[in-house]
Amino acid sequence: MSGTNRSRQDHLDAVVVGVGSMGQQHARVYSELPGVSLVGVCDEDAERAESVADRYDTTAMDRETALRAADVASVAVPTEYHYETALACVNRGVDVLVEKPLVDDLALGRDLAARARAADVTVQVGHVEEFNPAVRVLADIVPELEVVAVDVQRLGPPVDRAIRDNVVLDLMVHDIGILLSLIGADIDRLSAAARDDRHVTAQFQFDDDTVAVLTASRLAQERVRQLSVTAMECRVNVDFLAQSVEIHRRSLPEYVEDDGEVRYRQESVIERPMVENGEPLKNELASFLTAVRTGEEPLVSAEDAIRVLEVAQRVEREAFKQLEKPAE
Repeated sequence: MSGTNRSRQDHLDAVVVGVGSMGQQHARVYSELPGVSLVGVCDEDAERAESVADRYDTTAMDRETALRAADVASVAVPTEYHYETALACVNRGVDVLVEKPLVDDLALGRDLAARARAADVTVQVGHVEEFNPAVRVLADIVPELEVVAVDVQRLGPPVDRAIRDNVVLDLMVHDIGILLSLIGADIDRLSAAARDDRHVTAQFQFDDDTVAVLTASRLAQERVRQLSVTAMECRVNVDFLAQSVEIHRRSLPEYVEDDGEVRYRQESVIERPMVENGEPLKNELASFLTAVRTGEEPLVSAEDAIRVLEVAQRVEREAFKQLEKPAE
């Protein structure tokens, strides 16, 4: 049923536009979630679309046919085609989840957001780490803290598939989004440095004096996805991969006598909040479908993604300008 002719409903028909590596995961999750039917997939590579359709018991379609059949769509085509593809969804009244980054041109992103608002079409952006259960627990903890600093490492080895986006837009964009959602202040200063487009470190100072360091790399020989918050009250460590949260607090220091010698001792108290582990992508798509059904604002709206992209592009400019300098 086309989204242009429907009211909010419980059961939804979904399509996936672009079934490369990420799009195939969207197809899998739609085929597993209750209350939604995967009615079609489409891709420029017709053979790949047929293969994915067979795997998930659906139909390979051209995009126009797919959007006529859809209530909701996931857009997982290369970034340069996000605007045009998402706009086709909006014009059809099809609520859409667009993989990150939303667009490669901020003006187009703002235009898309405005058109979607005018058409009453939900646009959610695939900042999937926001739906990591550990991040949701962190979001409940941080408002109670006086945050001093945030440090995030998102590292991994080179991958064996083509990635068109540099490491800022491919990896660091997740952590920029999390950082902006955790720290309510404005960015006062930003600097960044790069080894090349596969390894970037960015430093932030906010106008409330909070500082942050984000590192994203595809050159590390260890897969690391970790975030630490240093606060006046404690230190909070998050492991995105293990979906775990630890809160380190200090007990009162004491002096103890041991074999006639006085020694200093101070032990940390470690709290481990309950984290209901789950697949972030499944959480993300379930949240998207809920936003569509209820008409509520998605957790990561087009406007949220535009703000993240504005910061990511500042990081890009700072990081890569040094690489453009001619050798002396």
